[in-house]
Amino acid sequence: MINARKKLQWASTRVTTVEEDIAYSLFGIFGIQLPIMYGEKKQKALGRLLQEIIAVSGDITALDWVGQSSEFNSCLPADITSYDTSSYTLPSISEDEMQRLVSSLQDTVVVELALKLYSSLECLSAPRFAHRRLHLPCIAFPVTEIRWRSIEHTETYFTYEVKADGLHDPKITTEDRLLQFSRGRPARQSFLLVRPWDRRLLKLPDYAEDTESMDDFALPGSPGEQGPVDSELTEHVMRLIVRLRQPFSAFLLVQQRSGEYKRIALDRDIIAQVKDVDSVDGMMDVRTLEIL
Repeated sequence: MINARKKLQWASTRVTTVEEDIAYSLFGIFGIQLPIMYGEKKQKALGRLLQEIIAVSGDITALDWVGQSSEFNSCLPADITSYDTSSYTLPSISEDEMQRLVSSLQDTVVVELALKLYSSLECLSAPRFAHRRLHLPCIAFPVTEIRWRSIEHTETYFTYEVKADGLHDPKITTEDRLLQFSRGRPARQSFLLVRPWDRRLLKLPDYAEDTESMDDFALPGSPGEQGPVDSELTEHVMRLIVRLRQPFSAFLLVQQRSGEYKRIALDRDIIAQVKDVDSVDGMMDVRTLEIL
């Protein structure tokens, strides 16, 4: 079990006599020590466990689920059974294919913008909880339209097409009726499709083990420039761009009056993908959102 999501999926079919034990029985598996408080109910017990997993490990795979949101926090599930299905995984890319894709970007990607994007992503802090609020580093894409498209399978499931700046139009399926809007008829609330940031995408290959960070390299045209940007680092950044162009699992968030966001729980993963290179190195909004 390589991550928290795998462990939670393994435990998702367990049944306990006392409802809080569905969370308490996993403390040892995750190496976590928390107070035992029978009577707090299942959602709060599971919420405290998942909050601690993310806080201690920074492992955001625990946020990958479908089903109903918890009252503890909208980015957490109400029940561990929400982890029962397999999670979406990025398509694998062979080394030959990666080299081909990197070569194809050389004449289209502005290196300076790609390096600045890399630097912004590297500077993001780890996800954390404070007072049940999740502070989530992510890449955000403003939603410009949500349109009802069809009823899928039964009358209880609705399919919507979502338009967001910089993304192909993903479809979402839910039992809930969502607010419909467009550029011509905007919603009063702000909606975002977000890609939770996974720092593993920044993992440097072996040749960069001796480098400290992006701060060691001068960007072209920046003050104090001593020479060209390291060619090996540039190739690594291009590999990151290739990964960012792959399909990814996204969250749909809606902004509250207080400025924070809430996650809209859906019945299937949202699989999104950027449209083109410009959407990767020039339009990505890198930030940390506060989610209730």
